[in-house]
Amino acid sequence: MTTTVDESGLLHLNIPTQLSPGQVNIVVVLNPVPADKTHKSGYDFSDLAGKLVWQGDARAMQRVLRDEW
Repeated sequence: MTTTVDESGLLHLNIPTQLSPGQVNIVVVLNPVPADKTHKSGYDFSDLAGKLVWQGDARAMQRVLRDEW
């Protein structure tokens, strides 16, 4: 759920439940919402693209490695 903290710093939650009346334990985790909502990857792998130069038959090597098991 995303909600807003008011000017006084209070967070008000109205959470409907299907619980019987009585005491409950509540765990709240607050994570500030960043202003920019675009997701950026933690690492740019584009500099690694095209770096492998394979000499030989890749399919044959795959079979050799698989048959070692």
